[in-house]
Amino acid sequence: MTAIIVDDEKHCRDVLALLLQRYCPQVQLLASCVDGTEGYQAVEMHHPDLVFLDIEMPGMSGFDMLEACRFTKFDVIFTTAYNEYAIKAIRHNALDYILKPIDKDELVQAVQKAEQERLTRSTPKVESFIDYLHRQKTGDRIALPTMEGLQIINSEEIYYCESDGGYTRFFLTNGKVVLISKTLKEVEDVLETKGFCRVHHGYLINLRYVQRYIRGDGGEVIMENNKNIPVSRNKKQEFLNLLEKI
Repeated sequence: MTAIIVDDEKHCRDVLALLLQRYCPQVQLLASCVDGTEGYQAVEMHHPDLVFLDIEMPGMSGFDMLEACRFTKFDVIFTTAYNEYAIKAIRHNALDYILKPIDKDELVQAVQKAEQERLTRSTPKVESFIDYLHRQKTGDRIALPTMEGLQIINSEEIYYCESDGGYTRFFLTNGKVVLISKTLKEVEDVLETKGFCRVHHGYLINLRYVQRYIRGDGGEVIMENNKNIPVSRNKKQEFLNLLEKI
């Protein structure tokens, strides 16, 4: 089983790596990362089976990193100091965690559980965990994996998203355009609970910035930045129903 460690505290990374070496020889440690951004990059590079992940980290938290990695399949064991909200969320999704300071017996048990679950379960639980966080958390931050690294933004900073083959362009309220290597469908899965609507096979719009709707076969939306976006015939009724709820 391959693994990476993501923790901003060096002594915590070193202790966990030593415990894994001594008591969990079946775990091959591929990387030890100092923050969520480096952790995301390690996941993209190594595709580990297991991630030991701290939650409270400066910049990109452990939850933010999982958001960015939600379409990559791996298991996760949280290594964290006590946090009531975090532990509740983890328990709700039957994910494992180890409280700091890490006890070797708890570590061995958590690793054995992860091994067993990989044999009996077809897909990891990370994606359902992220979906749960979307429903529970008050913030709307999302992580955009760009060529330069991860850009953390609020969903309300997005006017609309446009498909570009296997990529998606984010058009932001500050005038910038961000290109990420995710399909529009993958983006839709993240943003559909945040007030966005797929009005066309090529467009996902932020409903809060709809300025006008022009009737037609499918119709056309004019956004607050004066962008005209087509509405496909089969998306028209869903879109109008959502507009009525604003």
